[in-house]
Amino acid sequence: MGTDLHAPLGRNRKAARKRPGILRIGQIAASVCLVAIGGFSLYTAFRSDGLEQSKPPVSQDKTAAPPNDTIQQPPASGNQAANGMPRSEPSSGANVERMVTGDGSVVTKYSPRPRDGSGPVLVDAMQMGQDPRMAAIPNDNLLEETPFGRLPITGPNGRRPMDQYARPWSGNRGTRIAIVLSGLGLSQTGTQRAIKQLPEEITFAFAASGNSLQRWMQDARRDGHEILLQVPLEPFDYPANDPGPDTLLTSRPVARNLESLHRAMGEITNYTGIMNYLGGRFLSDPKAMEPVMRDIGKRGLLFLDDGTSAQSKTAVVAKGTELPYAFADLQLDSQVDVNTILQKLDELERIARRNGQAIGVASAFDESIDAISKWSEEATMRGIEIVGVAALVNDPKNP
Repeated sequence: MGTDLHAPLGRNRKAARKRPGILRIGQIAASVCLVAIGGFSLYTAFRSDGLEQSKPPVSQDKTAAPPNDTIQQPPASGNQAANGMPRSEPSSGANVERMVTGDGSVVTKYSPRPRDGSGPVLVDAMQMGQDPRMAAIPNDNLLEETPFGRLPITGPNGRRPMDQYARPWSGNRGTRIAIVLSGLGLSQTGTQRAIKQLPEEITFAFAASGNSLQRWMQDARRDGHEILLQVPLEPFDYPANDPGPDTLLTSRPVARNLESLHRAMGEITNYTGIMNYLGGRFLSDPKAMEPVMRDIGKRGLLFLDDGTSAQSKTAVVAKGTELPYAFADLQLDSQVDVNTILQKLDELERIARRNGQAIGVASAFDESIDAISKWSEEATMRGIEIVGVAALVNDPKNP
């Protein structure tokens, strides 16, 4: 404010000094940064002292594994695996090593026979069993069309129906028991009751002469059961005791018996193997058995002997034909009484604890179903693992 008291306010005042605007200062700073960046770029463009960004190496591996959520791979043709590598067949001369992992998968390692250490190695993880969502649907690669229907065969990559339709198990080498309920399909009410009441760990055996087998098979598979097909074989007191039509007889030509076998096989699909229905005389005759068991083995199936014939030659014939086989240790319901069957099941458990495993066979009686249902719940609490019968066979291809 001036010293002249008579001057009007606001007049004769010196103008204030103007400061450079903040915006102008920012523009100058930005220009300096741009010049610096441009200079550094020109500097690095004319130098090759490692400042340029290194490029990652290009992978030459064109056989990346498929994602884990793939449900089913397209079938490999001939001897080619899905990734194009040559696949070893059992007779190719390669070393084949199989190992059961904790989740029930079977890991198969194919490697060359002793050589200079070079050569490809193919590791093939093959899941035992079938995806539950597909359990009632057969694998078309494991079927062939015949005049008797669609019969099981070993797939082009060595996959067997026994592997495809087996019930997965833990892979632990604890005490294991397989329980087979036989004669299903002969009684509609009994079959329905078994499917509804028994836990999925129980193996079901369907009689080839039963009714509505395709429907019952699908119901059983959807519920998680492993299944077998029972084929009628000649008993000692035949024909007084007749197992039914298309019974395999020791007196018939081989071609006729194979025809009867194939007719039975065509009734259903999705089974892991064949089980005898009666058959004491047939099982005691190696000459009659050999071509039948050889056919069963070539088709990738197992054979379960119900253990009722003391004269059975199943083990001898199976070893000669490389057929996966097993014997039942006990008939559980020779006396049809719930308490007696429970006692037999306890005996089966003692056998399993002594030997590591055991197989019991029962028929589809109401008393048998009730006893097995009750006992199986208690057995799992005692550390017993109930498995499908395919887990307990003597398999020459997977010792």
